[in-house]
Amino acid sequence: MTTALSDSPPASDRRRWIALAIVMTASFMDLVDVTIVNVAVPSIQRDLHASFSAIQWVTGGYALAFAIGLITGGRLGDIYGRKRIFLIGVTGFTLASVLCGLADGPTMLVATRVLQGATAALMVPQVLAIIHATFPAEERGKVFGMFGAVVGLGAVSGPLLGALLTEWNLAGLEWRPIFLINLPVGIAGLLLGRRFIDESKAPHSLRLDLVGVALGALGLLMLLYPLTQGRESHWPLWGFVSMVLSVPVLVGFVYWERVKTRRDGSPLVELSLFRVRSFAAGLGVQLVFGVVLGIFFLVWTLYMQLGLGWSPLRAGLTGIPFSIAVSLAAGLSVQQLVPRFGRKVLQAGALVMALGMVIYVWEDSRYGAGIHSWQMALPLAVMGLGMGLIVAPLTDAVLAEVPKSEAGSASGLLNTTQQLGNALGLGLVSVVFFPVVDSARPGSPIALVFGHAFRHTLSWLMAGLAVALLLMFALPRKAAPAPESAEPAPAGLVTEPVG
Repeated sequence: MTTALSDSPPASDRRRWIALAIVMTASFMDLVDVTIVNVAVPSIQRDLHASFSAIQWVTGGYALAFAIGLITGGRLGDIYGRKRIFLIGVTGFTLASVLCGLADGPTMLVATRVLQGATAALMVPQVLAIIHATFPAEERGKVFGMFGAVVGLGAVSGPLLGALLTEWNLAGLEWRPIFLINLPVGIAGLLLGRRFIDESKAPHSLRLDLVGVALGALGLLMLLYPLTQGRESHWPLWGFVSMVLSVPVLVGFVYWERVKTRRDGSPLVELSLFRVRSFAAGLGVQLVFGVVLGIFFLVWTLYMQLGLGWSPLRAGLTGIPFSIAVSLAAGLSVQQLVPRFGRKVLQAGALVMALGMVIYVWEDSRYGAGIHSWQMALPLAVMGLGMGLIVAPLTDAVLAEVPKSEAGSASGLLNTTQQLGNALGLGLVSVVFFPVVDSARPGSPIALVFGHAFRHTLSWLMAGLAVALLLMFALPRKAAPAPESAEPAPAGLVTEPVG
């Protein structure tokens, strides 16, 4: 059965709720996979004898492939059918997860993580579009609320699940079960999805912008590959040349998107959105915020496990105050604070996050290698409160002045920017963290070396939050109804935690 996007309810009430459970389970699988890997990074490095740049690619390769493919994945679902592309994505994601779990070296693991990110980009954008096509308008608020709860659960449970699976060392597999656990979930999702999800497509014919995909991917790789690989290769000349040449390639991407818009109205990126000042500034906020979080979560894990020598489980449990604070502040900000104070809530979030980092720097300077998990609870809780004040209302603030007819494209671009920020942040770890480690005097205690590098990194992250704070002044003071009354199809809308 194939339907266009509409408000007509499906024939079977039971079928649609089963379909909802299937797509939410697939989303949960992806969300957990985003957050589950960081806590296992030191174990992966030891087991595979991987370099630090390879470890950066294990996390950054997924984010980059996901970001590049996100808008394309949504467009493929519109053209060829959301059920079909969703099931292809689930199949690919499951196979890629198994290959990650079977990786015999860092090269294979990086390659399969990139494949995993690319297949997630096929799977994830279909979720909200399937919900939109399956449920009538009066029920979508409740359903999207359930989806938000799944997002929160994935963000909270991912690091802890990764810590437990790594610590338990099931069948002597060490870190590998964090990927292999996706096999039974993926198989179930594939079999049930074939039976219970109804097919749907966009009501208007669209074309895929393959040239735009190629130019965008090439430009980003030319920027991010030397940034991530540069430290290990001793910052060769070709790396700087590649980063410089990425600028004209990305300029060429923008030019092509203009040509594509005039030619058939099916560009990969709708450039007219950038005429909305608040949207353009909001993308800047999302990019900087993604960079800050991408750097923090990887560096924080390395600091705790390699620097302080903590186990994956202890590191995972240490992060619980952060996750709880994010959830509490996110709910409070959307329901009570933003309606009264508007963008000031997001600006307060940036300041509160920076305050948490200041506390963290002070505590690490005072306690050094003797710092305990309970002593980290205060700065982590403060940082979590700040993040919750930003991450929950940011999408609405950025889209507030975007015409509703363009909300689907704008949402996809916003979330793509978040993933690009994450990938860029993971690459910048080679610039803000590892040089401090490398410059330490031989024989220095590793806990002190990593502590110094961690504090140095936090100072850069505070500067990043200051940039985000300034960009937030271009957001609307208060949320207002977006122009035009047509309800958007949320094909590209995804919300992913970073970490």
